[in-house]
This record gives sequence, C-alpha cells and structure tokens, in this order.
Amino acid sequence: MIVVTAPTGNIGSRVLAEIADGSRPVRAIVRNPAKLPADLRERVEVHTGSHSDPEVLARAFDGADTVFWLVPPDRQAASADEAYSGFARPAVEAIRTHGVRRVVSVSALGRGTAVAEQAGHVTATLAMDDLISDTGVAFRALANPTFMDNLLRQTSVIKEQGMFYDVLPPDYAAPTVCTRDIAAVASRLLLDPSWTGREEVPVLGPEDLSPNQEAEIVSEVLGISVKYQQIPVSALGAQVRANGLSEAMAQSMMDMATAKLNHLDDGVVRTPQHAVETPTTFRQWCAEVLKPAVDKA
Repeated sequence: MIVVTAPTGNIGSRVLAEIADGSRPVRAIVRNPAKLPADLRERVEVHTGSHSDPEVLARAFDGADTVFWLVPPDRQAASADEAYSGFARPAVEAIRTHGVRRVVSVSALGRGTAVAEQAGHVTATLAMDDLISDTGVAFRALANPTFMDNLLRQTSVIKEQGMFYDVLPPDYAAPTVCTRDIAAVASRLLLDPSWTGREEVPVLGPEDLSPNQEAEIVSEVLGISVKYQQIPVSALGAQVRANGLSEAMAQSMMDMATAKLNHLDDGVVRTPQHAVETPTTFRQWCAEVLKPAVDKA
C-alpha cells in the first residue's frame, strides 16, 4: 500500500495519477476529496483530512509500506521549523507506530554546503528530513533546486511588462527543474520496493541556465521581448509580506534567497544521468507550460 500526501498540488497530483495504475493499492490523504479527478477517486482509497492529523494518519498509515511525503505551504506559520518539522511530527510517530518501510520526500538542495544552516525554508526542510530518517525508515529525499514552475507566478508581469525578476545576478547559471519531472522521479521510487537505506536524490533538470539565458528563451518561445531584472532580497521580502506571509515566513524566504546567492544550489556535481532522470528542458517547459499560461493571463 502506497500513501500519497498533498495529492492535489503540482507535484502530488502528478504522482497520484502516475502510480494509481492498478499495480499497487494507493491511498490519498486530502482535505477536500472533490479536488481529486473523478477517475482517480474511483481508483484510490481516499482519507479525508490533513496529513498533520494523528487520527487521519493512523487510518491512512495502517497497513501501508510506502509514503510520499510533501508538506503544504503555511503562509502564516510562526516559524519555518514549525511549518516543516512541526507539521511532520505526527507523521514521524505514525511511521514508527505502523511500521512504514519507505518514505519519499520532496526536499531541497543544500545539505553539506556552508550556507545550509542559514537557508530559511531549506534549513527547515533538511531538519524535517532528519526527523523522518531518524525513525529508521528507508528514505529518499528528492533534493530540488528552484522550480521552473515558479515563473508561473509572474505570467501577468511577463505579458504586460515584458519582464520577470528574481534575486540572482543576471549571469549566474544555476539548475532548475520542472515539477512534472520531480513527480516522475518520485513515482519511480514509490513503485520500486527494492531500495533500502537513506539517500538524497539530486533532481537537477537537464541544464544550468542564467536568468539572462532564460529571458532569451522565454522571448523566443513567446515571440515577444522579455528581459530579466535582478531585485534585492529586501524587495523580495516586501513582496511576500504583501502577499500575506507572516514575518517569520517572509524572513525565511529572504534567508533562502540569500543562501542561493551564496551558492546553496552549487554543491552537487552535474552528471549526464541528471538529464536522463529529469529530461524536460527550460525551452520545452516554456513551450508546453509557460506560453499557454501567459496567453491566458
């Protein structure tokens, strides 16, 4: 039995669709079952509620051997640690109690780098990973860089102003990955009962690109001129506060951005295998995902 958490988000929804093929029984923990596609509701066992609720976890983890773990965003959390480890602690106890054998978690790059201890959301995510792996469960942490899909938050700005922005220098090449490739890696692991031990699985996408290179690709795919604008970390903080993040979570976002400026995502040496496992290029993603979203903006 495989349990999927956060099954209506960008990653979890794809994981659920990919593994609910009848080869293994699947359960989904979801707050609102109506958000699941009707065909999936018929193929999986649905448990209504939050995957931070001990009672929900007790029912969903009973008899389960594998769990896909993803923490939903908490914009108003009192701290990043509370948003991640605090949310996960009931699941940690349920893993022990119900004898779950394997957990695949959506995590982040940065472990072992000089800035990992002051990287906001990333630091909190890595601490949560440690809580889960300390149960003795076989554990795979999908160590992700920035998501390509984050650019979807700026579709209106791209369309109306011909620009997008971030904190990285224009010529700083870094890895990015799309959420569908993350889901594909997770699904392969969830359906494979042979792995043991603890490992991080770097999910890097097929190439490193700078923001200026991304702007060139976006311009070519959209057929309009799109420029990149670097903004200070303080401006990012002001924006996320205006969008409703608590002061603690806004500071955590700023700490993560500062860590990325200080090479948080540079600690893994890229190999050809990364492109095999996460093959979607930024250009392909722009054509298939970004362009339709900008057209509708």
